[in-house]
Parts: sequence; C-alpha cells; structure tokens
Amino acid sequence: MAIRQNLLVLLSLAVLIPTLNANTLESEEYWQKHENEFDPYWKGRAETAAVDNNAAYFPDPYSVSGNLSSSVSELIVGKDKRRNLKGQRYTGPCMATNPIDRCWRCDPNWANNRQKLADCVQGFGRNTVGGKGGPFYVVTDPSDDNMVDLKPGTLRHAVTRTGPLWIIFERSMMIKLKQELIMTSDKTIDGRGVEVYIASGAGITVQFIRNVIIHGIKVYDIQVHGGGMIRDSETHYGLRTQSDGDGISIFGSSNIWIDHVSMRNCYDGLIDAIMGSTAITISNSHFTDHNEAMLFGASDSYDKDKIMQITLAFNHFGKRLVQRMPRCRYGFVHVVNNDYTHWEMYAIGGSKHPTIISEGNRFIGPDNVHAKEITKREYSPESEWSSWQWRSINDEYMNGAFFVQSGPELVDRPFSRQDMIKAKPGSYVGRLTRYAGSLSCRVGLPC
Repeated sequence: MAIRQNLLVLLSLAVLIPTLNANTLESEEYWQKHENEFDPYWKGRAETAAVDNNAAYFPDPYSVSGNLSSSVSELIVGKDKRRNLKGQRYTGPCMATNPIDRCWRCDPNWANNRQKLADCVQGFGRNTVGGKGGPFYVVTDPSDDNMVDLKPGTLRHAVTRTGPLWIIFERSMMIKLKQELIMTSDKTIDGRGVEVYIASGAGITVQFIRNVIIHGIKVYDIQVHGGGMIRDSETHYGLRTQSDGDGISIFGSSNIWIDHVSMRNCYDGLIDAIMGSTAITISNSHFTDHNEAMLFGASDSYDKDKIMQITLAFNHFGKRLVQRMPRCRYGFVHVVNNDYTHWEMYAIGGSKHPTIISEGNRFIGPDNVHAKEITKREYSPESEWSSWQWRSINDEYMNGAFFVQSGPELVDRPFSRQDMIKAKPGSYVGRLTRYAGSLSCRVGLPC
C-alpha cells in the first residue's frame, strides 16, 4: 500500500510539474542577455540605484524586525478570527486588526487625507513615502495604446512623470497593459475608493528606482509581452526586450511598499525582488492561484543580493498556491504574522544562505503527507544549510505542518522597540490578516 501511494504521488507530480511555468529569471542565459543589453542610459540608472540601495540597507536587520514585532503585540482588536468573506461587506465598527491598518483605516476622512498612508508602513520598507508631498494625478483613461507618445490621463503617463506624484483613479477601471509598465521614483499608486484591475496584459516593473508605494489594486492574469520601444520617463524611451510575465517585478530598487493588493495567476512570479533590491515591505495582501509565488534573489552568482532585506507581514497565502512564499537567495527576510492556508509543495524555501526569521505565522499543512514540511533548502547539502539561520518563533502548526530550523538559536535577540515589528503568536493570525487583499473602501466611511 505504501509503495502504491508513493507511486501515485510521483505520478501526480509528473503530470503537474510540466504544466507549471518555471521562473525565467533563474536561467543564467537570462542574466547574460540582460546584463549585455543595458545601454549607457540604463547603466547610469543602475549606478544611481546601487547608491540608493546601499543607503537604504539597515546594518542591524534584527532591530528593524523587532520593532514590527513590538507594535503587533500591543494591538489585538476583536475576538472573531473568521476572515472577511469576499462579497459580504462588514457593517460593524471599524476593525483595524494590525498596526499598519490601525494607522489609517478607521479615519472616515481617509479620502481627504490620502497621503497619511505614507506614514503607516513598517518593517524594512519603513522609510518609503512614495509620492507624499507631490500633487495628485487622477487617472481618467484605462487605455494603454501608445508606448512612446503617452496619452495624458493614463496610468502609463502618470508613472513616467518626473518628481513625486500620488496617483489615484477617477472611477473603477480595468487596465490591460500592452507592455510592461515602467515606473519612475517617488510614486504612489493608490486604488482606494474604486476597483482597479491590472489584468490580462503585462505587469508592473520597478527598475533601478526608489520610493514606490503600490496600494489597493488587483493584479492577475499577467502575460509575457514582446517588448519594443517603451517610454520609461518623461525624457527617455528605449528598446525593451520581452517582459517576463511577473505581476510586480522589483529590479535593483529600494524603499518599496506593496500593501493591500490582491494577486493571482501571473505567467512568471507574482512578486519578484532581484538585483540588489532592498528595504521592501509586502503587507496585508492576498495571493492565490499560482505556482512560484515570490522569488527574492534570482541568481546564485549574484551576491550583491546580500543587501536584500524584506518584510512579509499580515499577508494571506491562499488557495491553489504551490510553492515559493517566498523562495530566497542571500539577504534577510522577516516573515511575520502571515496566514499560510494552502501550499502543494512547500511554503518557504531558499538557497545561498539567506537569513529567514519566521515569527508568529500560521501554517496549515496540505493533506498530502509528503508535503507537510514548510521549508525547503535547495541545491545544498545539510552540511551546508545547517549553518543558515532559519528560525521559527511562536509559529502555529496545523494539519501536520512542520518547520525545519537551522543555524544559531536567537537568544537575547537585539530587538529594539524603536526600530522593529514584534509578532503575536500564530494563533492570532486569523484576525491580523482578516482584511488581507484589496479593500472595498467608500469615500466618507472608514475603510
């Protein structure tokens, strides 16, 4: 019987795996091609971004993760652990169930004070202010027809302007991007108050820039697109090769905050952060229907990703996810108070000795007895990975899930209440992530 069960598992994997998209960022040919294609303009942007990325790096990452943990421990609102079901509007009092949401969601005048959102980010992306201080830009037109002579009122026109902008939307709209949407620094995309869908086209590219907030939108069914002449700023356009099919690609950039997004079914990754990107927080978001969800660090040979620092907080990793929530190379990743309700292969993986601190998460193992392990070390023998610091602190394991720890135990952690997030135990995750994903906010009411 055991042999038969094992054969069935192997057969099911043999059927499943060829149908899933491998992450194209991991091929060495990809890196050779893209390193060679940078013209002097992009090489200059890369040099500037490297300076910004190094400046955004925190020399003591434990202090940053500890401040987040402290603020969570001081806030638990409500006793109901049930998740807010889609399509059913909650009509009771405002329940901001985690410290990021508490900063802005219960203000009925949020629409008149949108830029307050920039004061709410925590974790490694805590210095991100996006377009704060800049004017508002109202997107009025969902079209995306011309990649060079951009039409005012479109999202592509907005994200390529010079200087800080806070980008909002006149009405609900679906935007089908003809090519990757290449952003410039100091921008906020704020979808609150309407329904904004980036769908069935290309994805969002955050390349060699800094200071970006993406909030309150839905991103799904992102496809590979062929490239061509594309504007990437007010003053420059150039030839781009085929896009990779990521929902959001963070490439050599810093001070990035992604909050309350809903994402599913992108050709490559949902969110990838590569090429020395750092100072990133991904929070309050809902992810479903994808194979390789998140890739942090794309190449074993690119050790500049050692400066990568990413916080994952209050996210819900939901139905029909397979693996990589995230998969990390190098860097320091704080995974705090997320709800892992579904995976088919594993939840958190990595190679090249990343530091992964898993704190106060809930892990509900799949029914497949061969996929209960949360962690996966790739391409490394135990003699090597046993020294990597992968620690589980106050996580909750359900349905047989288990986390294989490694590296030195965190004793007398240097957590500073001024700089770090402190998690609640995993048993609180249901309420902390209750409102994960894009919110249905109405002007004049708490969100």
